[in-house]
Amino acid sequence: MIEIKTLRIVLDGFALQDIELSIQTGEFFTLLGPTGAGKTLILEAVAGIVPVTSGRIRVNDRDITDLAPEKRGIGILYQDYALFPHLSVLANVTFGLRYHKTDRQSSGKWVEWLMERLRLQALAHRSICHLSGGEKQRVALARALAVNPSVLLLDEPLSALDPNFREEIRDILKKLHQETRTTFLMVTHDFAEALFLGERTAILNNGKIEQIGPVSEVFQRPATPFAAKFVGMKNVFAPVFKDNRAILDDLELHLEASPQRDKRYVAIRSEDIQITREKLSGNGLNVFQGKISETIDRDLYHEVSVRTGKIIFRGMLTRRALFEMKLSNGEDVYIAVRSSAIHVF
Repeated sequence: MIEIKTLRIVLDGFALQDIELSIQTGEFFTLLGPTGAGKTLILEAVAGIVPVTSGRIRVNDRDITDLAPEKRGIGILYQDYALFPHLSVLANVTFGLRYHKTDRQSSGKWVEWLMERLRLQALAHRSICHLSGGEKQRVALARALAVNPSVLLLDEPLSALDPNFREEIRDILKKLHQETRTTFLMVTHDFAEALFLGERTAILNNGKIEQIGPVSEVFQRPATPFAAKFVGMKNVFAPVFKDNRAILDDLELHLEASPQRDKRYVAIRSEDIQITREKLSGNGLNVFQGKISETIDRDLYHEVSVRTGKIIFRGMLTRRALFEMKLSNGEDVYIAVRSSAIHVF
C-alpha cells in the first residue's frame, strides 16, 4: 500500500536519513518519537507538502513522489483541525469533494454515513466557531475521510485535546479504522496511543528509524537503548556479560539464560522492580539492598529511585503502598527483580 524507499529530506540543520517503510493495505501504522525526530516530515512527504531530496514514495503501486498533493488520493488530519471558520460543519466536511471526480449520489451517502458515525448530524449547520475541541476534531476527521482516501494521514490528532475528548476521539479512530479499513498512518509521541490504536509502529530518533515492528513486540522487546527508554523502560544498563550473569559494577544480575554474543544491554521496567522493607527470597529472584534517593509523584503512582552502590534502579509504588510502608528519602529498602523480567538486547 505505502512503500517508502531510501527517503531522504535535507533541511537546514536537520535531515531524514534513508527512511525505509512498508505499510500494508488497511493497516493502522504509527510513527513514534520525540519532538523533532522527523515524524511529521515523513507524513508531509507522503502528502506532497515538502519536497523530497532523494528516494521514492509509492501508494497502491503508483509512484507519487512527484505528484501534486491533490492528485495523490490521500487525506490528512492535523492536530490544530485546520477548519474553515466561515463555513458550517457540513460545508467543511464536503469542501474537498469539489476537487475530486466522484459520483454525487454515492458521495452523499458516504458523507451521510460519516456524519452519523461521528455524531455530527445535529451539528451540520452550526458554525465551527461554536464547537468544542472534540467536536472540531470529529469534523476534521469527517472532512479528511469524505473524499474516501486510500490513505489517511494523522498528525498528532489527540495531542491538542483535553483528556475526556482525547479518549473519545481515540475510540472513534479505532472504530472507524475497523469499519472502513482505510490505511491509517499516524504520528504521535505517546506510546500509549500507539499501543491502543496501532498494529505496527516505527520509532524515530533524530531522522533515523530505530526500530520497526508490531507494537506489542516493540513494547516488550525494544532493540536499542533509545527505543527501550522511549517505551518506558526506565532501567537501561550496559553490563559485562559472564555466562548467565549481567555484571553492573559490583552487582550481578542473574539472567534466565546466557545471552548471545551480540547482546550489549539489559533493560527492566519500573513495574517489574519490587521495593520492600523486608528481604524477599525465591528462585529466579535478584535481590539487592539499597537506599531511596528520590521519589517523584506521577499522579497514579510514585516513581521511586533506589541507589545500590553506584547503580540507581527506578521502580514504582502506588501512593497507598508508599504511605503504608512509610518510605522516604534515605531509607534502607530491598529491591527484587525476577530473571524473567530482565530484557537482554
